[in-house]
Amino acid sequence: MAKQTKAYIALVFICIVWGTTYLFIRIGVMHYPAFLFAGMRQSVGGLILIPVALMLNKSKDVSAKNIFHQMTVGFLMLTIGNGCVTWGEKYIPSGISALICSLMPIFAVLFNLLSSKKEHFNASIGFGMLLGVCGVGLIFRHNMADITKPTYIAGICATILATSGWALGSIINKRKVAPVNAFFDSGMQLLFGGMFMLLLSPVVDNYHGFQLWNRDGVLSLLYLIVFGSALAYTAYMYALSKLPVGIATLYAYVNPLIAVIAGCIFLSEQLNIYTALAFITIVISVYLVNKGYRKQHKADMKIAITQAAKTFPESMSVE
Repeated sequence: MAKQTKAYIALVFICIVWGTTYLFIRIGVMHYPAFLFAGMRQSVGGLILIPVALMLNKSKDVSAKNIFHQMTVGFLMLTIGNGCVTWGEKYIPSGISALICSLMPIFAVLFNLLSSKKEHFNASIGFGMLLGVCGVGLIFRHNMADITKPTYIAGICATILATSGWALGSIINKRKVAPVNAFFDSGMQLLFGGMFMLLLSPVVDNYHGFQLWNRDGVLSLLYLIVFGSALAYTAYMYALSKLPVGIATLYAYVNPLIAVIAGCIFLSEQLNIYTALAFITIVISVYLVNKGYRKQHKADMKIAITQAAKTFPESMSVE
């Protein structure tokens, strides 16, 4: 099977699994402190994935440079990304969290524009970003009664911070030279990201009334460890290494729809016209931003080919 075909299969798997993780996170944080819950999930996922990765491929890069890189990516994508999403879901519905997180490709393109002189802004990107802001505005319109609650605003802000952290981590990871063992590196990211969350938990979390054993909480944790972390995160890193970042992040189109429907069915979260409009607006905004980004790169490629064609005869001439 072609590598890109495997990457697209991995992307479909991510769309389905990560669409359901918002539901299980919401259930988990009803019973456990958020950073403790997320930290256990990612740390155990890493401890499972690392030995499995070494059994499949004994090659590994344990240089200080690679370890620092995996720590950085793990901190951005997991400690900030997953940790803040999990914390935010204590105060906002899972479907709303997913809708905000679906803006991640927009953050990824924005960070690319800011960090590289080769990237350029265009009308499609600008209009798409404006629509994304409107989509978030519709989320607030849907929950006008909650805007006066400091915890609700904190949950929204934490989720936006998480989305930006995940986007920045994805870009940094994408720019690294091809890894020696991508699965091993993913395991390190899970482990480091989880450890950082466990260290932050006593500072950030509230342990009042916390009980270690709860059936729903434990089942949610197991699902998130096996499917959400060990399998889906590895699939994402694989897709990210084989596909352009704009394609690898397209799961953001599907995840919010699955999350909103799952939250409505299993947690009785409200689903009305504003939720639907927010979803449609954000999906269109992500599409436009990605379209503008791809259009820009096609234009740059044409310029590069034209320049190469002009210089080719000169490079072949005999002095």
